[in-house]
Amino acid sequence: MPEIGEVARLVHYLKKHVAGKVISSVKTQDDTIVYGKAGTSAAAFEQAMKGKKILDAGQQGKYFWMTMASPPHPVMHLGMTGWIDLSTVPTGSYKPKKEGEQWPPRFWKFILQLDDKEKTEVAFTDARRLGRIRLVDAPADKLRQTTPLKENGPDPVVDKEIVTVGWFSEKLKKKKVPIKAFLLNQANISGVGNWVADEVLYQAKTHPEQYCNTFSNSQIKTLHDSLISVCSIACETLADQDKFPKGWLMLHRWSKGKKGQNVLPNGEKITFLTVGGRTSAIVPSVQKKTGPVAADVSANGEAKAVNGTGSSESKKRRKTEDVEDSEDSEDADEVENSKAKSKRPSKVSKTNTKSTPKKETIVTESPRRSSRRSKA
Repeated sequence: MPEIGEVARLVHYLKKHVAGKVISSVKTQDDTIVYGKAGTSAAAFEQAMKGKKILDAGQQGKYFWMTMASPPHPVMHLGMTGWIDLSTVPTGSYKPKKEGEQWPPRFWKFILQLDDKEKTEVAFTDARRLGRIRLVDAPADKLRQTTPLKENGPDPVVDKEIVTVGWFSEKLKKKKVPIKAFLLNQANISGVGNWVADEVLYQAKTHPEQYCNTFSNSQIKTLHDSLISVCSIACETLADQDKFPKGWLMLHRWSKGKKGQNVLPNGEKITFLTVGGRTSAIVPSVQKKTGPVAADVSANGEAKAVNGTGSSESKKRRKTEDVEDSEDSEDADEVENSKAKSKRPSKVSKTNTKSTPKKETIVTESPRRSSRRSKA
């Protein structure tokens, strides 16, 4: 799944190659999920975009948008396999764009043709149809106070002035959940997915199962510094893995199951456990428990003794990486609705600034390692 760094990459390309240009024509493929579950339709999107000037692009975690000369503005989420492709330059393919390569790309949902001399085309693609394309009818400066952005937490890079140590500490101390689950919840912090969360915890030498409200002030500061550092590097490098620090866990976690390869360059062993339904990569020699985790809390809520690096993972809880990220792809506004679905049937409502639309629960599939690694 594209996370904060991958989305920053796309926003970079939109700002560099798309902003300031007018959409001369629009083509759409009708999709009742990608458009429909976001409260719009391919026809409405086409009508709203044709002839409009794109002024800018922005990001909040895994959400990104194009700022138009006038509302509505397209606000998008990549889901598990979504991406933005440009006809003129590669935006993230693992290999350089070849002359004569297929265009339009497979699984496209919309194609915007711009009025520049290159006749640049912008395509949103999504093979698994877990992405979302919606129209938000709000002033540009109010987008982040409007659904779906308002339901999601601050972005640790864009909103550094909000995500302070004090803010982070207050959030953690109020939560009685594993730290990994806290980081993946988009209502807390936007943009952190599975690999970013694991990297943050590894760099902070923190066990993913330890409860949020058990950390000392110094541990919270270390966690905060790691969160800001990892997310900033992911965005500054535009998620180009060749530019990541060589000692990052992320560069070596994908060898799971390959004999003799689950180790870091320094020889530390990488193991895997399931936390909150997601596979977590962990280095036990570094990430030691210093407080209670789920298995260390008795039925009456009292903490049991902590035994160093031990994991509470059991055979029954061990799952393959196929379930990794299955819930972290759900955004705060859609997850909130899942609690109410059993009580009433869900409906699709249009997004506007006057009322909050009813939301849909996304049933996600397992992610695969992103192969979009070309340099910007």
